[in-house]
Amino acid sequence: MGTTTLPAPPAAAEARHGSLKRERRWAMIGAYIALAVFVVFFMTPPFHMLMTSLKSSAEIADLSGNPWIVGSPTLMNYWELLTEGNYLIHFRNSVIVTVCTVLISMVISTMAAFALARMKFWGSATLATGVFLTYLVPETLLFIPMFQIVGQLGLYNNLWAMVLIFPTLTVPFCTWIMIGYFASIPKELDEAALIDGAGHLQMLWKIFIPVALPGILAAMIFAFTVSWAAFIYPIAFLVSSDQMVLTVGIVSDLIRADTFQWGKIMAGALMAALPPLLVYAFLMDYYIAGLTAGATKG
Repeated sequence: MGTTTLPAPPAAAEARHGSLKRERRWAMIGAYIALAVFVVFFMTPPFHMLMTSLKSSAEIADLSGNPWIVGSPTLMNYWELLTEGNYLIHFRNSVIVTVCTVLISMVISTMAAFALARMKFWGSATLATGVFLTYLVPETLLFIPMFQIVGQLGLYNNLWAMVLIFPTLTVPFCTWIMIGYFASIPKELDEAALIDGAGHLQMLWKIFIPVALPGILAAMIFAFTVSWAAFIYPIAFLVSSDQMVLTVGIVSDLIRADTFQWGKIMAGALMAALPPLLVYAFLMDYYIAGLTAGATKG
């Protein structure tokens, strides 16, 4: 004798639907509260920097005023940075070092990742792991050998020393990101290219680079961020102001003994943060896609 399932009473179904709706509403409320706390926590320092950069030195020194409110906004700090001192020279040096570092890192990392991911040879997996492990070595442990190498090459207090040093920080991680991305590309693509008579460099240039563009952009953004924001090596190897990059030049030129030019320091830091902000704003989708694809191996 068969059994029949009776439909749930309308009142029970409605109660269940209302319970799910309440849970979803509370989940949304909790998410918005967490997002609001996150925004306040991370936007407070930039907001304070902006307010300070719009104040005169006298207003900053007046401790009786409200630090979050600008009494008489002024752009004098920005104007003096751009017309006096070496801020523009530091900015130019940072651009030169960053562009050169990104180009060198991408050339080396792309070719190394392609070889380790697609040209299987003895020890390739071990070598790939070793490449990533070198990124985990702290900069402070490499400080003394790097100092000796730079000194022997005669590049101490030379801007180009940073172009030599920064790829040692960016190449390992960029290679690791692209190894995972290249490994996720179907092997049928390179097999078809080999059948058509393409060489490995042709495969890399015409197939893998266009397909792996999100991963390459993610590696480029990482290399850009590291080279633009590096501080330890520049402050150790660059002495004269005309050779300094932004991260060191702002501190060296705007701090004299116990005198801090807070308005200019904040204005300089905000302008220095603008290029990375623009890069992340326009390429964030590619960056996330590259990192998530590089986290899996096919």
